[in-house]
Amino acid sequence: MQQYKTPLLISLALHLALIGALVGVGLFRDSTPEIMKVTLNTPSNEDTPEQAVSAVSVDQKQVEQRLADLKQKEEAKRRAEQQRIKELEDRAAAARKQREAEAEQIKKLERQRQAKERERKQAEAEAKRAREQERKEREKARKAQQEKEKAEQAAKAAAEKRRKEEEAARKAEAERKRKEQEAARKAEEARQKALAEQLLQEQLAAEQAARSKARRQQVMSEVDKYRALIGQRIQQNLLLDQSYRGKECRLNIKLAFNGLVTSVSSLGGDQQVCEAAVRAVRRADTLPVSKDRDVFEKLKDINLTVKPEF
Repeated sequence: MQQYKTPLLISLALHLALIGALVGVGLFRDSTPEIMKVTLNTPSNEDTPEQAVSAVSVDQKQVEQRLADLKQKEEAKRRAEQQRIKELEDRAAAARKQREAEAEQIKKLERQRQAKERERKQAEAEAKRAREQERKEREKARKAQQEKEKAEQAAKAAAEKRRKEEEAARKAEAERKRKEQEAARKAEEARQKALAEQLLQEQLAAEQAARSKARRQQVMSEVDKYRALIGQRIQQNLLLDQSYRGKECRLNIKLAFNGLVTSVSSLGGDQQVCEAAVRAVRRADTLPVSKDRDVFEKLKDINLTVKPEF
């Protein structure tokens, strides 16, 4: 950037100087040379006519000489100014040629740079193509080697497979015969074992049935006991009235694991007795329940009939 700025400043300075010189010449050319004013001595009464004429003649020569000198100086100045203007124009032309030469040099360098860049890119592209071709050839050779190795492995595998198949056939025949014998032996053992297991299962079933029956009887006995306890708790909280005598109400009660009443509803019966029975259940809040899970399962959702006892 600096190499363009310096010629530009020189050219600008030369143009300004040239304009100033042209203006100066114009001013010199338009101005009218100042003529020396000469005051002629007026002849006095004492001067003679010859003396006056002589004085006037001398003064006129001086004026002409002065005018000639002024013209000569002005001509010298004009020639000097023209010479200076010519030098400025020559400098401006030289600077312009220098700028043009520098611009051409820059273009030349840029063309050279672009040519080198194209050569570099072309070389890189060729190198890349060469590397790619070399890679493809290596890949092709590698695949060919792999195919060869696979073929050899396949041949070995086929031979090994045939050998194993033959060996397996021999072993299979021997194993078949052995298994037939073993199967016959195991069949007999299984038959004997099945008979023994059948007898054992029948015995276990009979014992389990007996235990289940005893358990059911025990659970039902416990359920009946707690149903009676629940009915007793309801009777304890039931507010009696003579009008309830001989009447009843059927209730459904749902209990939590700790005996907490979670729900109570009437299933039918005398309305007043049902209302009193529901109030009695709610007043009790919790009812007796068994810690035995089987017994509780029979009690957690029960239906019972409430008959006021007097």
